[in-house]
Amino acid sequence: MRFRWELLAICLGLSALPVLPRNASADDTVGSQVASRIASAPGEKREDFSKDIAPLLARYCNKCHAGARAKAKLALDQYKDEAAALNDRGIWEKIAQRLRDREMPPPDKPQPTPSEAKLILDWIDAKLVKIDCIGKIDPGRVTLRRLNRAEYNNTIRDLVGVDFKPAEDFPADDVGYGFDNIGDVLSLPPLLLEKYLAAAEKITSRAWALPHLRQRIMIAQPSGKNEEECARKILENFGRRAYRRPVTPDEINRLVALVKLARSQGDNFDKGIQLAVQAILTSPHFLFRVERDPKPASTEPRLISEYDLATRLSYFLWASMPDDELLKQAQQGTLRKNLEAQLKRMLKDQKSKAFGDNFASQWLQTRNLQKAAPNPMQFPHFDESLRGAMQRETELFFEAVLREDRSILEFIDSDFTFLNEQLARHYGIPGVKGNYFRRVSLTDHNRGGVLTQASILTITSNPTRTSPVKRGKWIMENILGTPPPPPVPDAGPLDETKEAALSGSLRQRMEQHRANPNCASCHQRMDPLGFGFENYDAVGVWRDRDGSFAIDASGVLPDGKAFQGPAELKKILIRKKDEFCRCLTERILTYAVGRGMESEDKCVIDRIARTVAEDNYRLSRIVFEVVKSEPFQMRSTRAIGHAQTPADNPKK
Repeated sequence: MRFRWELLAICLGLSALPVLPRNASADDTVGSQVASRIASAPGEKREDFSKDIAPLLARYCNKCHAGARAKAKLALDQYKDEAAALNDRGIWEKIAQRLRDREMPPPDKPQPTPSEAKLILDWIDAKLVKIDCIGKIDPGRVTLRRLNRAEYNNTIRDLVGVDFKPAEDFPADDVGYGFDNIGDVLSLPPLLLEKYLAAAEKITSRAWALPHLRQRIMIAQPSGKNEEECARKILENFGRRAYRRPVTPDEINRLVALVKLARSQGDNFDKGIQLAVQAILTSPHFLFRVERDPKPASTEPRLISEYDLATRLSYFLWASMPDDELLKQAQQGTLRKNLEAQLKRMLKDQKSKAFGDNFASQWLQTRNLQKAAPNPMQFPHFDESLRGAMQRETELFFEAVLREDRSILEFIDSDFTFLNEQLARHYGIPGVKGNYFRRVSLTDHNRGGVLTQASILTITSNPTRTSPVKRGKWIMENILGTPPPPPVPDAGPLDETKEAALSGSLRQRMEQHRANPNCASCHQRMDPLGFGFENYDAVGVWRDRDGSFAIDASGVLPDGKAFQGPAELKKILIRKKDEFCRCLTERILTYAVGRGMESEDKCVIDRIARTVAEDNYRLSRIVFEVVKSEPFQMRSTRAIGHAQTPADNPKK
């Protein structure tokens, strides 16, 4: 404790950030491809907004979407010319999606002919997509990115060998764009700074108390007058791994000064090294992922250094620091040349389980399973062991799709899963005995894929009943990539009284509830998707009746496609494979680079999705293409992306 504030004074501040030389050669294969990639502009006919598009909008859209009382607050009559329209690119992307899915105009309104719809879509593609892709792509930028709690724990484990999760009592990390590793929201409040100081003392105390851990740090012992030389060797080795780059002479001098300070006040050499290690563990160079800009500054996007690339790779797939192999490749300037081999090695490593633990649990929202509270009177068999089994099934399933190089379409439907006896009994699947999980083949087409796993079905339910709205919204957000807008302020909750429940089935009551025309447009998209899984109760058990009412799991989607039950609905969703591929690509890229996606990223996302489709939609191909993309490999001179908090779940 007596050196805490001296240590803090030495460690804080980013004024001495070193400028390291780039060690990637100009003719490096991946680097040169990324730096020079340009999308060519096609030479087809260009549609004219005033002559071709505005008249169609007036004919089919403006009756509902015009003036001060425009539905969804979308007034299309405000776009008098092409320049005005191009100011709101995001709106036109949504319009294109609604047209492609035949959700708009509504079925009871006049419909554009196929050639008219194509004319609008061609204009949107030409003006909003292809023009954006001409020239060099802006890769974006994340200035500083603090280690979140999971990354801190994993890094301490791999750096020091202490695996007691010291970040467990840190303040919860904020979430942006659905993930807790977004640079914009990872602030450093004063309380967290105190936690870092206390954690550093606790970590070093535990490490020095165990000989095998102490030896990982104390790689040399002084003899005679070579204490300073020995200290430099120890701290240079530890600092290089902790900072994820070479340590500068000035940084080493300041750390050695701490050892000398401890020795001058009567402590032994070991205690001095322990104090210097605490300083490293509370340094911004350890707590933040700092990517240095070259000097003099350039206005052009640039390839990040190989050390920064190694760090991006390791925190993407392992949620931890680069290992010795990555650091060696970075030092030699060969990481980009050997990128695919390194990716394959990293995915085979057990540390890649962190990708499922962190990315998949946030993409699929299964972290919410810990907060799920099914009514114990209605679901007495739901207990903590079943909750854990639900979580484990989804984790193992994601790992299998990734490690076995399988198609992402198996997230929608598959012929296998992972079960233990308790979860198999929950599903009504015979022949599975014991508490350990094993791979189980599925013969019932109503099971298969994450959509029918109990973890997903439970988090998209209410404590006392299913929620078709939550389930439909979950599919729109996480499978189709078309999240609905927030509910209107006067939507109100569904009547849950006993009298209401007796007056009709859940489907009948919801049809009455959404009579409000302001609600109908969104429910028309969400509810059929949710009712397609109504055969599963609020904890994922198959049922044919809900109380005295027979289950009706049929539906018609806005594009006119009809289905009977979950098996048929899953087939329809698989046919939307390109929408799903683009949605998952966007989520993985967001997680990988630590910022939200902007219009500048659309070209990259679309290009990756096309490449993945050509490779049979393999999940590993998304990972490889994300790592080779401009946003991952490069750094802009300006920041794009803004923090976003997750939208509240629907109350209905």
